[in-house]
Amino acid sequence: MSDAKQKQVYISDLAAHEGRSVTMRGWLHNRRSSGRLQFLTFRDGTGFMQAVVSKADVSEDAWKATKALTHESSLELTGTVRKDERAPGGYELTVTGVEVYQIAEEYPITPKEHGVNFLLDRRHLWLRSKRQHAILRIRSEVINAARRYLDDRGFACSDTPIFTPNACEGTTTLFETQYFDDKAYLSQSGQLYNEAIAMAVGKTYCFGPTFRAEKSKTRRHLIEFWMIEPEVAFHELDDTIELAENLISAVIESVLEHRRPELEVLERDVSKLESVKTPFHRMSYDEAAKKLEDKGTDFVLGDDFGAQDETALAEDLDRPLVVTGYPTNIKAFYMQPEEDRPDRVLCVDILAPEGYGEIVGGGQRIHDLKLLEQRLKEHDLPEEAFGWYLDLRRYGSVPHSGFGMGIERLVSWICKLEHLREAIPFPRMLYRLSP
Repeated sequence: MSDAKQKQVYISDLAAHEGRSVTMRGWLHNRRSSGRLQFLTFRDGTGFMQAVVSKADVSEDAWKATKALTHESSLELTGTVRKDERAPGGYELTVTGVEVYQIAEEYPITPKEHGVNFLLDRRHLWLRSKRQHAILRIRSEVINAARRYLDDRGFACSDTPIFTPNACEGTTTLFETQYFDDKAYLSQSGQLYNEAIAMAVGKTYCFGPTFRAEKSKTRRHLIEFWMIEPEVAFHELDDTIELAENLISAVIESVLEHRRPELEVLERDVSKLESVKTPFHRMSYDEAAKKLEDKGTDFVLGDDFGAQDETALAEDLDRPLVVTGYPTNIKAFYMQPEEDRPDRVLCVDILAPEGYGEIVGGGQRIHDLKLLEQRLKEHDLPEEAFGWYLDLRRYGSVPHSGFGMGIERLVSWICKLEHLREAIPFPRMLYRLSP
């Protein structure tokens, strides 16, 4: 490599360098030859492009080095950026210089069809494919858009603990771990802590990993996943529904604006996303149960909705479905009951269309001390472990509400993925802990 390095230009910025000589660094995705020409499909993390190497334009050493390149070899290219509508991204590079960082060994992932387990075992390499690259970029856009929407509206981003001292909803789906001489659990949600933070700053959200020890192998479940969780003081159920609708819509708009090339790689029907406008469809739990009955499903009134029920409720809709008023006995202890119907709670689930199920779950929290104490007893939860949480109802309690939005569920729907495992760089599932 030369001592004086020219500043690297990225594929995503090529439009600003048309007609100029640039240096690019990345990896060989594909190579084909035609006599005295070699056509390189080159990627640098921001995109894919074509680079044309002519024997007449480069040294003999550079020509030989190019011919020796294998799939995923790392290299540096120097050349002139040329506009070409036929080329991927609309630009290609006429190469004048080639330097090689490393000639890759025989790459284990070939153009042929591979089984899912084979690819997951090599997830660290599978991420380099065009499809996985597109999903990663869309995931990043989803996260950035969600945070930007909340940041711009005065929400304070606050980190909540991953180690928690008590099992707030029972231990059956919590990971227990040793915490010196004590027990701790990996967090399922930052919500309880968010409620405390909301009483300090008014509007807050946390964003981080959450863990569910569910022995489920469905396409909608991961053991470790990421959630963004807003919580707002003085917000009631209708306020939190409006916030969730607007947040989802803003995320979709941002992806459509900034990540259309990636959606094209995934062959996503963007008209499905363009139709996502507020307000979303609305339905009570009882109305949803009636719809399932009319569809002839096996759903039993009083139960929570399963994955097939969620699909049946929203698969024929053009935008998400807001479902409210679930039975009290199937929701968490902290849910505020409806005033005129205490066997129903002020909660909300938002179901994505096209069969992608729940993407948001939340509601209004109990703000009355005596009622919260009663709920803890009914759920057989130790009151002493929730002393700090009960304090929030002793010192200036107010109505408040919030929700959790699963990043992988949202990405899966936006990208129209068959399984959540592709919506996170390194999925953790029932029988997968590596790589």
